[in-house]
Amino acid sequence: MPRQVVLATHNPHKVEEFQAIVAATRPDLEVIGYDGPEPVEDGVTFAANALIKARAAAAHTGLPALADDSGICVDVLGGAPGVFSAYWAGHAKDATANLSLLLDQLADIADPHRAAQFVSTIALVVPGADASERVVEGRWPGRLANAPAGTGGFGYDPVFIPDDQPDGAQRTVGQWSAQEKNAASHRARAFAALAPLLATL
Repeated sequence: MPRQVVLATHNPHKVEEFQAIVAATRPDLEVIGYDGPEPVEDGVTFAANALIKARAAAAHTGLPALADDSGICVDVLGGAPGVFSAYWAGHAKDATANLSLLLDQLADIADPHRAAQFVSTIALVVPGADASERVVEGRWPGRLANAPAGTGGFGYDPVFIPDDQPDGAQRTVGQWSAQEKNAASHRARAFAALAPLLATL
């Protein structure tokens, strides 16, 4: 039986993404979704919100819990939407509306002032006798396209163009395969820092 780790999210996309990332280094770990009540995410940083979610999932299930708080941070907006990325257009968490509002706010901003980065902060909370809490972070630099492109990924992926792509062949994450994204994303970078911690589970 694989060791189970609960991921503090009701988003099946994130569960699939985390399972794929985890499997690359810890195939013996099974990432399962969280079926408990959603805690109030009232932190003002990614780390604070990740810990709130991971603590709630660990307390509810008794399992080691992972929680990711992530978002897109746009330089010209002073780092916004940041922790408010999922709610940028309101509490409905409407990804299409969020993306449209962000593009509208940047409509008059030209390159090279469209720099942005995806940030992922992952908390690992282990309950019980060996209780512990750890937080790691991954950043994925890039810039925002003027219009969405591609149907892959979710959230802001169709407008995010990662750095370090060949000239003339730059694509949004919405145009990347899941395998490409899982290898390079902010979550993959955060998970690289988390992997040594999972080795203790």
